[in-house]
Amino acid sequence: MKKQTLSSKILVGLMAATIFLSSCVSTTLIQSVPSGAKIYIDGETVGTTPHTHSDKKIIFSSTSVVLEKEGYEPFATTVTRNEEPNVGAIIGGFFIWPIWLWALDYKPMRTYELRPAE
Repeated sequence: MKKQTLSSKILVGLMAATIFLSSCVSTTLIQSVPSGAKIYIDGETVGTTPHTHSDKKIIFSSTSVVLEKEGYEPFATTVTRNEEPNVGAIIGGFFIWPIWLWALDYKPMRTYELRPAE
């Protein structure tokens, strides 16, 4: 009977750890009009739009985003991880206090309209 209880506790612990750790990741879909713009995140090329960006930065961290497409003006912005509440991290914060550092996420989607170059 003790063996079954121990394995149940381990299983519950692993499930809780998975939920808490997955609460740390925030994802946003970055789109542009027109699509196909090169995207630079924190100065590094990461592909073209649409692009799914994920990170484990803590709340109020900023990420610079630059979009470039031939024939259009470059577009630069900053996204901050303070836009949406993360319910899993908020609940997890009651059990493990550092989880509060991920209590806010990025918006799930953002679209930027590029202006034609003059």
